Amino acid sequence: MTTLIYTVALMSSQPPNSKPSKVLETFDNPKPERDFHIHMEIPEFTCLCPKTGQPDFAVLYLDYIPDQKCVELKSLKLYIWSFRDEGCFHEAVTNRILDDLVATTQPRFMRLTAKFYVRGGIFTSVVAEHRKSGWQPLAHVDLSQFEQQSNTRASTSQLSAPVA
Repeated sequence: MTTLIYTVALMSSQPPNSKPSKVLETFDNPKPERDFHIHMEIPEFTCLCPKTGQPDFAVLYLDYIPDQKCVELKSLKLYIWSFRDEGCFHEAVTNRILDDLVATTQPRFMRLTAKFYVRGGIFTSVVAEHRKSGWQPLAHVDLSQFEQQSNTRASTSQLSAPVA
């Protein structure tokens, strides 16, 4: 019994077999006849400053309307990880990531926003977009009376506040 418990504990402490990769994988869009918006927040993007070699950190926001293919999340994570040791200008890396995602998924629409943390007293944000030829977005439905949702949860005091 003791050996089995030790073996299981040892197996669970082994590092994952994942490595950075430039390969982006896809899966079939489950509802290609409908325009729907996929939003991803990638808070741990890192690359190196091509001038100093120091690390640059950013939060990436990926918004897209898929056509026939969607990007698979683990491959996206490994792809984003692959930039960790590369020297990249903010503008170049944002456009490169967008180009690679567009080439792989061929979306109807895709926007990548990269918000880099402060470097030398300057915050940099880069927004790059792709729109499939001939695609037109549906009319906007304004639901502004509702607060924007987030993947983080409200504090207890916010939850108990009365709704106006």
